Amino acid sequence: MLKTISSLQNPLIKQVLLLQEKSRERKKTGLFVIEGQREIELALKGNFTIKTLLFCPEIVSEEKAQDLKTDSNTEHIEISLEVFKKLAYRNSTEGVIAVAKVKDLALNHLNLETENPLILVAEAPEKPGNIGAILRTADAANLDAVIIANPKTDIFNPNIIRSSVGCVFTNTIATGSTTEIIAFLKENNIAIYSAILQESVPYNSCNYSESTAIVVGTEATGLSQEWRLESKQNISIPMQGEIDSMNVSVAAGILIFEAKRQRGF
Repeated sequence: MLKTISSLQNPLIKQVLLLQEKSRERKKTGLFVIEGQREIELALKGNFTIKTLLFCPEIVSEEKAQDLKTDSNTEHIEISLEVFKKLAYRNSTEGVIAVAKVKDLALNHLNLETENPLILVAEAPEKPGNIGAILRTADAANLDAVIIANPKTDIFNPNIIRSSVGCVFTNTIATGSTTEIIAFLKENNIAIYSAILQESVPYNSCNYSESTAIVVGTEATGLSQEWRLESKQNISIPMQGEIDSMNVSVAAGILIFEAKRQRGF
């Protein structure tokens, strides 16, 4: 018999709510929450471990929930519609919610599998929507890695998972300090192209066909001085309007797909 939870006061349900709301709880337990069948499938494809799968039989059958190829150690639990509605952010998530184990995203665990990698570095992004959009762009371009410098928001924030439509699981992601990342790129002979207005050339005048890291900062503060000093070339996107900046995820998309165009993709 499957375990069934119908009370909002159940300790597991309270923990799931805490995991959704508190970065501190995610860090303390090493767990996070995934909502939605597509997102769970992508997490499994990305070799994330699902500890618990909660499903609402009024929305999804037990058989359909079992179709998610979790391993034998995953606990499947039925939850009532009331509990599901309390936990779910969206109505279109097929009645399934998972509790998964976080991965260690430390830079020293990053293994680049290609000899000529194309990497995106984003320094200090804070808004989950922007981070999610960046990850969707990185997935579309099939980048070798996305590195977050000086992260302000933990990657397993539910808002990032939602806004990335699960691309947080399809990308190779690492985090570290700006100093650590610059050292890593230099050690691996990866050229740094920093999106900075000062001392820059038009982005489409550079050659990104060799090992390349494209570095973007926030609209509010831009990139730190370290990137300007260590960059092979500072690059900018010519602006024809009244403002001199654009959304970081849009800028990243323009730069990434110019590099992809040069690489014949």
